[in-house]
Amino acid sequence: MKKTIKFSKAFLGCAIFSALLIISGIVGLCTKGINFGIDFKPGLIEEVRIAPTAMELTYNGSAQVTANTSRTSFELVISGVGADNETKTFAYGQYPTISKLAEGLNGVEGITANVLNSGDVDSYGIYTNNAVSAVLSATPFRVYVINDTGSADVATVDQVRNALGAFSGVNVKALGTDTDPDFQIRVGVTDSEDTNKSLQEDITSSLQKAFGVDNVAIVKTDYVGSQFSQSLVSKSIWLVVATMVLIWLYATIRFHWDFALGSIMALCHDTLIMFTFIVWTQMEFTTTTLAAILTIVGYSINATVVILDRVRENMKTMNTKKFNDILDKSLTDTLSRSLITTITTMFASVALYIFTTGSIKDFALALTVGLVSGCYSSMYISSGFISLMRRHWEPGENANRVRPKKTTAHTNVSEIPAAE
Repeated sequence: MKKTIKFSKAFLGCAIFSALLIISGIVGLCTKGINFGIDFKPGLIEEVRIAPTAMELTYNGSAQVTANTSRTSFELVISGVGADNETKTFAYGQYPTISKLAEGLNGVEGITANVLNSGDVDSYGIYTNNAVSAVLSATPFRVYVINDTGSADVATVDQVRNALGAFSGVNVKALGTDTDPDFQIRVGVTDSEDTNKSLQEDITSSLQKAFGVDNVAIVKTDYVGSQFSQSLVSKSIWLVVATMVLIWLYATIRFHWDFALGSIMALCHDTLIMFTFIVWTQMEFTTTTLAAILTIVGYSINATVVILDRVRENMKTMNTKKFNDILDKSLTDTLSRSLITTITTMFASVALYIFTTGSIKDFALALTVGLVSGCYSSMYISSGFISLMRRHWEPGENANRVRPKKTTAHTNVSEIPAAE
């Protein structure tokens, strides 16, 4: 016979442990706050790379030539007066190095490609400065490349922060590797378009002053206004609340009210634990992070419902005077299922965390933490709350029912005592 694990002995200890974690999260929220991403607050966010210019392009002709880069090729879009509208594509597979790519570009009439650095570097790593026009002219258009030579002479996140020290409220985060400088710069903005544009130009100017005009490339720029960010915050809160209410209604219909409330306690626990983790790690809270929280809410209720179903079945078959015995037997029966489901799902989330970067990496980390919390809360928080609600539980006809049945004082007329 399978040995029953006494999970109920840990209910109180786990409740205290979780309460301390959540309290620490509240303290962290008051002292550190949440690191809201650009989605949730008005601000300017730029992705910047700092590296020497690999190649310069110039054009001398009457047509209009625009340079575009993609993951697989470098393109020249030729249009306008004196030219057939066409796109010349230079696949990185056919032009594997910067030098080979320059040779191909020099074959286009009017184009001059001059290699300055990293001629032997893989052309797959090229990128351009999105802050300048991609239309080629007599003014050199700079093309950069990821530094894969292992050189230690690259910018660091501390150097970027020092270069922007004159700006208040600027947050700099390193996204790239040690040999591939990639930095995320975020700063609060106002509703004035002119002020924001001036701020953006000042940031770029400061970086160019510190690292050289030819070495700074703005890879991506995003901006979110105050009205949109406030609307997104309120809608996100209502979305989480609505999800909780709908799940509570479902659990109430399927089970008894205390079972439903126990499942909601587990969901609230998981949400608060994830926010505690986000607060203390200062992980950027974005819409991707919100998606991870909602994913965990769905995962956790599924794991909890499986346990509650087993509790309901064991209430019908077990003959015991202690409700905790039913909980222990139910948790033991579903333990292997809970662990296997959590571990196999974590295989995917951990793989995403290891092999991805940026917002997907944060999503995977939040998802991994939520998976552990969801498994834990389904076994200890939800069950512990139900144990507390049924501490005066007694065996009998009503004990075999999840939803106790109302009974009357007398069911047989002959049993009613005669009046004296």
